[in-house]
Amino acid sequence: MLSSFLCLFLILIALILIKIFLTQWWTPTRLQKLMARQGIKGPCYRLVHGNTKEILNMKNEAISRPKSLTHDLFPLVQPHYQSWVKKYGKVFLQWHGTEPQLVIFEPEFCKEILNNKDRVYMQKDRQGFEKNLVGNGLGAAEGEHWSKLRKIANLAFHGESLKNMIPDMIASAEKMLQRWKNHEGKEIEVYQEFRLLTSDVISRVRLPGISFFKSPDELESQKLEKGIRNCINEIVNKREQKAMSGKEDSWSDFLGLLLKAHRDSNKNQRISVDDLVDECKTFYFAGQETTNTLLGWTVFLLAHHTDWQEEARKEVLQLFGKETPNPDGIAELKTV
Repeated sequence: MLSSFLCLFLILIALILIKIFLTQWWTPTRLQKLMARQGIKGPCYRLVHGNTKEILNMKNEAISRPKSLTHDLFPLVQPHYQSWVKKYGKVFLQWHGTEPQLVIFEPEFCKEILNNKDRVYMQKDRQGFEKNLVGNGLGAAEGEHWSKLRKIANLAFHGESLKNMIPDMIASAEKMLQRWKNHEGKEIEVYQEFRLLTSDVISRVRLPGISFFKSPDELESQKLEKGIRNCINEIVNKREQKAMSGKEDSWSDFLGLLLKAHRDSNKNQRISVDDLVDECKTFYFAGQETTNTLLGWTVFLLAHHTDWQEEARKEVLQLFGKETPNPDGIAELKTV
C-alpha cells in the first residue's frame, strides 16, 4: 500500500516537473527560435519573469533621471520600447512572464490590425480585476455581440445626439468655473477638477451610477463590481417605471437605447441585463478617465505655450464675446 502511494506520488511530481519544464522553458524558447527564423527578434526570454524585470528596471532608471518640460515623453514613460525598437526594429517579440507579446510599431501593420476587416485579431480576454470592473462591454465584445453593442453606441453618440448634450456640458463647465472663482490667485489641481467635471457631465446625460463610483484603490474589485451592478440595476428599474407611466418619453440617450435593446421583441437584437450593465461600466471608465486626462493635458500644454493660449482665447472672444457657446459656433473654432 505504501509503495503504491509512493509510486503515485513520484509520478505526480514527475508530471509537475515536466509541465514546469514545458511552460517555463521549452515552449517559450522554441517559440522565440521560430520567430527569429522569420526575422522577428527581441529581448531574450528569462525564466519565470520573461522581460518584466528588465522593463521595470528601465522604467525606474528613466524616472530617476532629472526631468524638464518637453514633448519628448516617450523615452520616459516607455523606455523599453524606445530601446528595443532601436535594437530590434519596428516589429519585435517581448515576454510578459511566459506570455509572448508581439510589439508592432510599423504604421501599415498597425492600420491592418485596427481595421481587422476579417475579424482575425481577437480581443484579449479580460481576467480578474479588469473583468470585474469593466465587464464584457463594447471594448471586449466580439462578433455578433460586438455588432449589436456598436449599433446602439452609434445611435447614442452621432452628431445630433452630441449636439443635444451641449447644454448639459455647458452647465457642468459653468458650475466648475464658478467653483474656480473662489480659488482666484490660488493653485488649482486641474486633473481632479476635470475628474469632477467629466463625472458631472456623464451624470447629466444620464449614464447611470456615477455617484457610486470610487477609486479602485479603495475597494476590492468584487465588492466594487457588486455595488456598481446594484446601483445601475436600481437606476434602470426607476427609468423603466418612468417610461411605462408616461413620465419620461426620451429613449434617445445612451441608457434609453440600451433599455430599448434589452426589451427588443427580436431575440437576435436583444441584449441581456449583464450586457446593459457592462456597457454602462465601459462608457463610464473609458469615457470619463480618458476625457479628464485629455483635458488636464490640454490645459498643461496651453499653460506651457502661452502664444497658443492667447490665440485660442482671442478666437473664442471673437466668435462668442461674452455669450454662452452654441453648437454652430463651436464648429467654427478652428484654433481650439
